[in-house]
Amino acid sequence: MLVLTRKLDEKIMIGKDVVVSILEIEGSTVKIGIKAPRDVNILRMEVFEKIQNENIASASKEIEEISEAVDLLKNTLSKE
Repeated sequence: MLVLTRKLDEKIMIGKDVVVSILEIEGSTVKIGIKAPRDVNILRMEVFEKIQNENIASASKEIEEISEAVDLLKNTLSKE
């Protein structure tokens, strides 16, 4: 891990396309701005981890649960 010290209004360049700016420092809180291309996903770590955990849980659903859902859907569609 690279650790850098930055002051207010200083920036960090990541690759050719991503710029991280220090916008505000208030106590132990630092407000940053990130300028990046639209195709670059930027997520808070806790959001990223939640998405990853939900994807893992979804991918590990038991076949029985999926079969039950398919049967339920078939029954619903056949009644229409």
